[in-house]
Amino acid sequence: MAYHPFDSHIDNICSKKMALPAKLLLLACLILSSALIQISEAGEGGISIYWGQNGYEGTLAEACNTDLYAYVNIAFLIQFGGGRDLVLNLAGHCDPTSNTCIKFGPEIKTCQSKGIKVLLSIGGAVGSYYLTSADDAKNVANQIWNSYLGGTDPSAVRPFGDAVLDGVDFDIEGGSNLYYDDLARSLKELYDQQTTKTYYLAAAPQCFYPDYYLDAAIRTWLFDFIWVQFYNNPPCQYSSNDGDVSKLLNSWNNDWATSLKAKEKLFMGLPASSAAAGSGYMPPDVLINQVLPEIQNAPKYGGVMLWSRYYDVVNGYSPNINPYIKNANILLPSMRMHEK
Repeated sequence: MAYHPFDSHIDNICSKKMALPAKLLLLACLILSSALIQISEAGEGGISIYWGQNGYEGTLAEACNTDLYAYVNIAFLIQFGGGRDLVLNLAGHCDPTSNTCIKFGPEIKTCQSKGIKVLLSIGGAVGSYYLTSADDAKNVANQIWNSYLGGTDPSAVRPFGDAVLDGVDFDIEGGSNLYYDDLARSLKELYDQQTTKTYYLAAAPQCFYPDYYLDAAIRTWLFDFIWVQFYNNPPCQYSSNDGDVSKLLNSWNNDWATSLKAKEKLFMGLPASSAAAGSGYMPPDVLINQVLPEIQNAPKYGGVMLWSRYYDVVNGYSPNINPYIKNANILLPSMRMHEK
């Protein structure tokens, strides 16, 4: 086990000569050691952000240079399947048909140089996408691989030039729900054919469990990140009317946290402002004080996902929550408070 700053608290407390009965001191040390193990096993949280759907949100490099985000989803690839060409839509940022999106290639590399994972998000609330068969899913996987990831097909159009993204995010919110499990398997097969870079799969299901569009894909157990959308879904979101977090926490604990069986990290997806979604906006103080303490020490905890960069810029949501996303940021100060 790697050394954790919390070790010093245990060393100090357990090595000091305290006026405590030996059994009581031993019990205290065991409790502290157990807390350290729980912190070490829990995921170290980060913020995932969606970028690309508003020309006023700033550039990709500007988003990454805030040092607020661990993951950036470039949104969206709005057309795929049925033997058609891929179509990327980045709102007012660029026009793929005029090859102006290539300017973001160096910015993608800037983000990656800072350790930020940059993924291509496919789907979205508005688009023309579907898969007609397992073979169609395999074809789409190859198209994405060659246009955005590690493929080397010289005939493929690469909107971001030679920049190589870190993976694919499934944000499927319409059309058919068929063959997305095949798409996940086909992408993973391509990922595994090379050893020079690690690629990731992510999914953004609705919180109502199981998600109609993505359940079969998630159950392949191939995904690395699951950022669940806990908004625009009243049965499983925060209620702003009465400040009730119980439905949200029930969904997190009893549906999502218990259903994931493999390596996936689970993220709480939230709107970055009240204008970012029809419902489900949670004030930062509620997240910090009532929700994060309940979810962030679970082994599956990965952090928080926000929609979107534009609303985060306007509302300043992530700067408020960022100091509290990682597990130790909340637990360790309280330990220091009680140390004599």
